[in-house]
Amino acid sequence: MTTFIRHFEGLQDYIPTWRAMQAFTNTRRADIPDEIWLLEHPPIFTQGQNGKREHLLSPGTIPVETCDRGGQITYHGPGQLMVYTLIDLKRQQWTVRDLVNTLESSVIQLLNDYAIIAHTQPKAPGVYVDHKKICSIGLRIRRGSAFHGLALNVDMDLAPFSRIHPCGFPELEMTQMSSFQKNIDIIAIGDTLANNIKMRLIR
Repeated sequence: MTTFIRHFEGLQDYIPTWRAMQAFTNTRRADIPDEIWLLEHPPIFTQGQNGKREHLLSPGTIPVETCDRGGQITYHGPGQLMVYTLIDLKRQQWTVRDLVNTLESSVIQLLNDYAIIAHTQPKAPGVYVDHKKICSIGLRIRRGSAFHGLALNVDMDLAPFSRIHPCGFPELEMTQMSSFQKNIDIIAIGDTLANNIKMRLIR
């Protein structure tokens, strides 16, 4: 079954995008193809459903939104690629761990294409370079289908991460692709990453 890859032009506000993912998931049928959404958000902190407020240090003027994904708190902003994976896990016969593994391996493959050696860490989902986090993963499962997805730091202002404990880890440092490769194109990166994910899905 075809998986649709959708590009959103310009910065997309977080809350309408989140509501659109919920609506898609709540109304989808078994014959609805999976979709992968590629976009960027204006600056915002998002707190997962089990997140602890103690990890939000000093948000300043950046808005904070509590949402229904898993995980703790993170930051989204321009230059960070959001890849939302609206995938029917029942059709894929996947567990949540299978999806996380797929997302992690797809990002690692992408980074390898840019000569960036990345790895995973036990008990801390996401992708890391030299033990600094470059990609965060947060998912929600409803009616056997997944939404939300991953956030890949491409070429952004990392300073707002200092206002939180990223993903609930006080000592965690963040990094991004532009620290290793210059003149990178977030649209091309999004296309490659989406296709890496798509190739791992059952046809």
